[in-house]
Order: sequence, then C-alpha cells, then structure tokens
Amino acid sequence: MSIEITNEVELHDEELQDANYQPPPEKTIEEIMAADQEDESLRRYKEILLGAAQAEKIVVDMNDQRKVLVKKLALVVDGRKDMELDLTGDLSQLKKQVFVIKEGVQYKVRIDFVVQREIVHGLKYVQKTYRLGVPVDKMTHMVGSYPPKKEIQCYVTPSEEAPSGIMARGTYSVSSLFTDDDKHIHLKWDWTFEIKKDWE
Repeated sequence: MSIEITNEVELHDEELQDANYQPPPEKTIEEIMAADQEDESLRRYKEILLGAAQAEKIVVDMNDQRKVLVKKLALVVDGRKDMELDLTGDLSQLKKQVFVIKEGVQYKVRIDFVVQREIVHGLKYVQKTYRLGVPVDKMTHMVGSYPPKKEIQCYVTPSEEAPSGIMARGTYSVSSLFTDDDKHIHLKWDWTFEIKKDWE
C-alpha cells in the first residue's frame, strides 16, 4: 500500500477516466450460447468457459436476487494465519473488528464470492483508505468476468507493502466496493486496520 496524501480532485479524475470505458451489453447465458453457433471452436470455448451453467440455471441462494454474493475478505500474509472478515452478516459491525498489520510487511487481499444466475462481466474491487478522515490511498483491481458456479470463487490482489515508520503507525478506515462493468453494486462495506510496530 503506497500511503501518500491524495486529494479529492485526483480521485475524481480517476473516476472520470473510467467513465469513458463502454462495457459490452448485458447478455443472458442463453443469448451467449445461441450466438455464433456456426463457429465450432467458439462454441466449444463457450462450453468450457460456462461449464455447468450452460446446462442448468445455477442459483445458490433462491432468496437473494443478486448475481454476486460476496462472502469474505481476508488479509493474507505469508507465514501467518489469514485474518478474515465475514461479509455475510451485519456489515455495520465490521469496523469494530480491527486488523493489526505489522509495518512494512507484504500482504495481499483475498475476496471470496459466489456468482449465481447469470455471467457477471468486469468485476472490480475498489478500496479507498482514509486516515483521520483524509484519503491516503485508492486502489482499483480488475477482477474479471465469471460464470455462475456453485463453488466459492476467489480473487487475490497483487502483493502490497504496509507502510512503515512512526508517522505511518495508527488506525486507518477503509471503504471497499465490489462492483462490475454494468455498475451493479454487489457489496459495499467499511472496515478498519491498524499499523503497528509489531503484530501484537
């Protein structure tokens, strides 16, 4: 994580650049399978890509109409047990569960999720980090497109380095968003971590 003070103008500029991107139109699995039937190699590719989703409608939770069910966020540090946030319960309680991160360590963020009903295009993980209410970091990760599956799928961010030094130590609040090309908000949540000299 490169902790440096950014201002709101830079954050808005980044969002404006994203606004120029035109995602492909939303299509159901049936529409995707029906297109290009005469192209044998493309048909086989779609069958491999979609797996069981082409033969049956995959619905993991009948009571939830969302296409993406975000289950868990984990901080992954080599040699340590993953620190996990359960994203299936009361999201307002997450800020009370503070992750402690040792300064200067390399870490990754893992997100576990389930895709149901239809293909989701251009999944994106956006994380904005604040210290004392001031934005200090923003990262956007393109997660990719996923077909429905009964199994949990996961995305792991590239490795980041936690800030270090006496000025970097302290508590940070994070706003996380799991969205896609069609601007569906699959989940939005706030959480907290603290940079310390050591793990305890």
